[in-house]
Amino acid sequence: MAEDAGTRVRKRVAVLISGRGSNMQALIAAATAPDYPAEIALVLSNRPDAAGLATAQAAGIATAVVDHTAFGKDRERFERAIDAELNTHRIELVCLAGFMRILTPWLVGRWGWRMLNIHPALLPSFKGLDTHARALAAGVKIHGASVHFVVPEMDSGPIIAQGAVPVHDDDDEPALAARVLAVEHRIYPLALALVAQGRVRIVDGRCVTDGGTAGGCLIVPQVEPSPLDIIAKPRGT
Repeated sequence: MAEDAGTRVRKRVAVLISGRGSNMQALIAAATAPDYPAEIALVLSNRPDAAGLATAQAAGIATAVVDHTAFGKDRERFERAIDAELNTHRIELVCLAGFMRILTPWLVGRWGWRMLNIHPALLPSFKGLDTHARALAAGVKIHGASVHFVVPEMDSGPIIAQGAVPVHDDDDEPALAARVLAVEHRIYPLALALVAQGRVRIVDGRCVTDGGTAGGCLIVPQVEPSPLDIIAKPRGT
């Protein structure tokens, strides 16, 4: 689909999910804007009963299921089936959004610097699971979320964007998780827009945007206007 009277072409994006896909919904919503530089062309799940599939279908988006249980322990054969679906739909960028499978170096290598993931912590802190409980146990005063490129090492790729939230003295895990999730829904569309526009470079293993942001670290305050109104516009607009 073209933008600006055919001068720009929107990147075709696949979102990989395993459940309801709340970050998928945020990406779909962002992509409805006519000047957003990417379109959600496919939603793929490893679980046939993933609730996010119905959400994507209701939005008129193509869906696919590659059930990991059909491949036993053969992870690469499972990933080759995913790769085949991505190629069939002419996908250019991949966003992981609650995709609960650890990927092998084979698929990561196939989609190097074209696959994004979101993690509910300010990386490199709290890699892996149970991030909110661990943040509370550690007594940190700032928590948040990170969008990064996927590399073979878990939660270790160059950081494209981050959003921070305060940790309140009376926070419990659900309260903190809800505050972080709201930030996730803002920074994932922002990060995808930057990558789709070709505005992110890898320099010495770190992300740098052409807006001059060193390290690709965009701390997004929870105030208006939306960062999409500021950062994700095409240059010159």
